[in-house]
Formats: sequence, structure tokens, C-alpha cells
Amino acid sequence: MEAGEDFGPWLARQLKLADMTQTELAQAVEVTRAAVSAWITGRAAPRPETIERIARALNTDLATVHTRTTDTQAGLPVTWYHRPGYPDGGRDGGNAAAFAFDADVQVLARETCQNSLDERLTENGRPVRVRYTIHELTGEKLEAFRKAILWDELHPHYMAVSESASHQKVGRVVDAGVRDMFEKGRLVLLRIDDYNASGLTGDDYDDGKFAAVVRRQLESLKSGRDAGGSYGLGKATLWATSALGMVLINSTLSVPHEGRTERRVIGRLELPWRSVGGSAYAGPAWLGRPDPDRPGAEVVRSWWADEETVENLYLTRDSDDPGTSFLIVGAHDVASLDQGGSSPDTDDEDEDEDDGTRDIEAMHRRLVEALGRNFWAAMTGGGGRLPLLETSVRTLRNGEVVIAEQKVDPTDEQPSRTRALRAFYDGTTVDRLTEVGQVALRTVPLRLPFSGGRRGTLGTHPAVLLVTSAEDRDGVPNQVHSLRGNRMTIKKSGVAGLPLGVNAFQAVLLAGHAAGESVPFAEEAEEFLRAAEPPEHDSWGQTEELTLRWSHTAHHRIKRLTTEVNAAVKELVSRPRRSGGEGGAKLRKALTVPRKTGTRRGSSAVLPELDGLDASIGAAGEWQITAEVKLPHGEELPAMTPVVLLDVRSGTRPKLDWAELVAVDGCEVQDGVLRFTPGARRAVFRGATDVSGHPVRTALTRLVLELRAGKGE
Repeated sequence: MEAGEDFGPWLARQLKLADMTQTELAQAVEVTRAAVSAWITGRAAPRPETIERIARALNTDLATVHTRTTDTQAGLPVTWYHRPGYPDGGRDGGNAAAFAFDADVQVLARETCQNSLDERLTENGRPVRVRYTIHELTGEKLEAFRKAILWDELHPHYMAVSESASHQKVGRVVDAGVRDMFEKGRLVLLRIDDYNASGLTGDDYDDGKFAAVVRRQLESLKSGRDAGGSYGLGKATLWATSALGMVLINSTLSVPHEGRTERRVIGRLELPWRSVGGSAYAGPAWLGRPDPDRPGAEVVRSWWADEETVENLYLTRDSDDPGTSFLIVGAHDVASLDQGGSSPDTDDEDEDEDDGTRDIEAMHRRLVEALGRNFWAAMTGGGGRLPLLETSVRTLRNGEVVIAEQKVDPTDEQPSRTRALRAFYDGTTVDRLTEVGQVALRTVPLRLPFSGGRRGTLGTHPAVLLVTSAEDRDGVPNQVHSLRGNRMTIKKSGVAGLPLGVNAFQAVLLAGHAAGESVPFAEEAEEFLRAAEPPEHDSWGQTEELTLRWSHTAHHRIKRLTTEVNAAVKELVSRPRRSGGEGGAKLRKALTVPRKTGTRRGSSAVLPELDGLDASIGAAGEWQITAEVKLPHGEELPAMTPVVLLDVRSGTRPKLDWAELVAVDGCEVQDGVLRFTPGARRAVFRGATDVSGHPVRTALTRLVLELRAGKGE
């Protein structure tokens, strides 16, 4: 017989599904009950002519019995099981875990891709491959899909939820999702496939990855040392992103279950409490095959689907690599709509199609952005290290390509940070930045506390700080991105108190296993920082777990790390002081900053005061100036005008015009006048003089910068 599931376990499950005893099968195939028992226990195998009679008894074809790669169609059909209402009359208005996240595909990308990273199979050294497919269905394709998910069974439940939508947030979302599908005649599916991952292994009900994802809430069974998740909340983003509360799942297992690995299928529906046909239902429902081992075979379990079924459910996987496919039915992204998606209340079919295209194109774009921003490090290799992750996004409509598959390239999304990490892997970092494109390295100490509230320091973990020049595509400049072993960006922060005139930079902090396998106390740092992450995994700070396992002051160790990082960054990006040579002396003589501006005429109010100045001569001969202003206390500060003058020995100082004057921080520029942000204590502006108005060559001049009240007359 061909290789497939072992005959004994397969036959035992078919008898359960068909509600047939061993004795009944023995009578149907004209053998003894002992012979059937020997087949099931693996002590014997049926003869070819007997296999034909077994196929007829199970109402299936001969090939199914030979290959045993799917269940027979005997017994109870696939259906939806809705959890009955609570006996005590309690009601849930939805899955509370889903309220931890917004219906935002960028949040979805962060959480689901992190989960795939955590489930990567490490033995082969290959990255986990994650692909996001946006697929809009209309017309006949939509009708066929509704039939595949047994929409007629679900319709009464959705109608009951719609009737009570005014009382529940989840109900309002679901009601809007159903109306959108029927009124606009379209449905967006968003599928997340991962390959080279563990898959949903384990029993349907007992402890295991399958039960943790499909059956339970707030349970995380991740045991990997670099795992990103620890709360069991991330999976809730799948259902939060579905306007219909529905997710279908097809998993290829890395460890066989019931002798099988491919096409393990289940669906889960998240709805609020409802009453249908006089019966109360608690909330969730599952799509599966009725379990003959459960009382009355009412509860459904996963089933081993055939290829046609997974194709009809849009769950076909590209290869037999282990991993899982999650199909979000009725995917919606509030942020995509805010960026110019659908326009409401239009009756024009062409406009509807254009709006739908904008919706899915915006969703595609935001997925690519989120993956590049959060997982650039996991997608970066170098120095013999392979990336941990590969990601891509594609967009379809009724099977036709709208946007071709786009592989996320970290060098496109985060060029500077990618360059920094590769330099670290390749061993090409430098001690100090002297040229654009170099990557400077410093180690900064993370002093780890003892657990259990004991005083003292367990040890010092040398985290790795990388600093390099910034490029426009990196996003906000002068940022530190912090990450640990799973190489997902956890913390993003600016560096306070930077000196004036520093060149734009980007910095990366590698802690825990990200700093290196042999770095002292990497394991302890990994555990400590993981406990310091909230459910969103977007910062390090005080958490309940950190308090319980270490102490209520443990987060101060992280604050001290931040202080050390900021100090190291400032030291690396600060321009070295000029020597006492001619060039430095000439520049110092050329700059004059009146530090005491006194008080406003006729008033005792203190004016904003120039407190720092950095200047240089540009390539075109213009003065390039960056100035810092100290702001007094007060909610309404007077507007001030920066005035640049040429210093002369006698007579009136010639005034130069600004070619450019821009606000940097704590102020805004309007018609050459500075207006300060209420409550700010300091402000920074930058300017360049108009060379065409210089009366003499810039190198021969001395400059005076004044800050005048009002419009500067």
C-alpha cells in the first residue's frame, strides 16, 4: 500500500466518523472481528480484495483507502458548532483579548510575523518565509466562497448580532461588515502563510500549539529562548482584523498528528452573545467535523481536508513545508480607510471598483511598510549569518494580480540600520565616525539584578550600540532602535539633548542574544528584557511580570541602560573640537551671539534668549547657522525675529537676508518670524544666508546674530 497515514489509526478514525463498530465492519467485509482488531492495532494488514470491500463499507473510493491522505466522507459532514450560552445566564460582548488591538493591518503584521519568527524551525538553519496575500472577491467568486463557508448556517447568527448591534462594539463592527459585503458586493480576504515553521501541532483539546491558538485565550506555549510573545494575545489580532470575526486555518505539521501532517483544517468565529431560534449562544463557534468522542457528537474538531476543499476555502499552500495559513475573512483596516480608501454612499459601480482598488492597494502598502519597519533586522544577514525571516506581500482580485508579489527588502525600507547591522556581522565597524557610511560600535552596560527581589547585581551584560549616518528612507532621523534575540524592533526612542549641528544619524541597540551568542549574561538579559515588554512588545519598562519576578525597582536598570546609550550616542555623533589653528580661530572670531537681551521695553517680561550657536560656510559661500534659544517661563511668549548682520568696526552693521530659515524644535517659522511652542523651554532653528546679498566674500567677514522682538524692525 502507498505511504500515507498508518492503516490502523486511519481505519480507527474512519469507524468513529462513520459511527461504525469493529463488529459491524467485520460483518460488512466478511471477516472476523479479531481480523479488524488486528488491522487497527497494526498486527496485520488487509488483503487487496478485502480493501475493496472496506472502501465500499466506508462509502468511499479505493484510492482513498490506499493513500490514506484524507478522511472518507462517511459519517457526519463538516459543520459549524456554536458554543451554548452559559448556564448561569452570563453574557460576553465579544472576545476581550481582541480589544487589546486595533483593526490595523500594521499591528496585525507585527504580531503575526513575530509569531512566525517564534515558530521558525531552527534545525535546518533556513529562514521562516511569511507571505501576506490580499484577495478581493466579487460576483461568482464571492458566491462560491460563501457556499464553501456554509453561509446559510451562519446567516441567522449574523442577523441576531445585527439586531443587537447598538448595544455592543463587536456587534456594530460585524453588522457593518455584513452590510458592506452585500451592499458593495465584495469581500476582502487576507491570508498569512508561513513556511519552515512548526505548524499547529498537538491534540485538538489537550495542551499543545493547536489548542493554544484555536481553543484557548491568553495562553502562550512559546518556549524558545528568543520568543517574542509571552502573553498569548497576539493571535487575537487575526480576529480583530476581521469585520466578520472569522478566521479559517490550514496547517501543515512539523510533527505528525494521527499519523498525518498535511491539510489540518479548522475555522473559528468570534461573535458576541446572541439568541437564535430560542437558544442562547455564548460567542465563539468552530467550523469542523463533529467529534464522535464527544457527547452527542455536537462539538467539532479539526479535520484532514482534501485538496478541493482547501482550494474552495482559499487555503491552498504552495509547498509541503510545515507551517500554517490563516485566512482572515472580511479583512478591514481602519487606517487604510483614513488614508484615502473608500468613499461612502456611492452608487456608481466604476467608483465602487476604484474605491475597492484604493482600499486593497493602501492595505498592501501599509503591510510592506510595517514589515520593513519592524523586522528589518530579522531580514538582514551578513558575516556568514543567514536572515531569520523572509516576507512578501501580494494583492489579487478574483484570482487576477492587482499588485505582483513584492518581497520586502530591508535595504530599501531601512538602509542605514541594515548597513549598521551588516557591518556588525561582517566585523567592519569603527571606533569613531570619520566618513559618511561608516558604522561606529560601542558597548553599553546593562546591569542585571538578581531575581526574587534580592539586592545587588547579578552581572553586567555588554549590549552593542551601532551608530551610522542617516538616509532619507530611514524615516525619522536621530533614533535608536532597540532589539533582542528575535531581532524584531522593540523600542524606538530619540536621543535627548543632542549638541547643535550634529549630522543626522541612526542607531541600533542589540541586547540579549542579538548582541552575540557568547556575550556575557546574554541569556539572563534576554529573559529580563522579555519580561519588561508590554503585550504590544513596543517598549522596555515597568511591567507586572518584571515586578513579580525581580522587584518594583527593576525597571530602573533599563532607565540606566537608556542613559548609557544616549551618552554613548552623543559622544559618537558630536563633532570633535577644532584645534587652535587658524581655521578654528577665524570661525570663533566671526561669530558673535549677544547673550543678554534684557527686558522688553516698557515691561518686566523676560524675552527669549540666544543660548547657543553653530555656524559654518557652505559650498556656495553662504553662512549656515544652527541656533538654540532659551525660553523663559510663560504660556504666551512674544514672537522673535532672528537677524543676521555683518560686523564692522564703525557705522551701521549691514543686514543680510535669509535664503532659508526653518524651525527644528520648539518653534515654527512664519514669514521670517519665530513663534514658540507653549510650554517649551528651548527652541532650535536653522538658517542659511542669501549669498547674492553679501557685500564681500564670506571668508573675510565676521558675523553677528541677533534675536529681536516682534518683526525685528
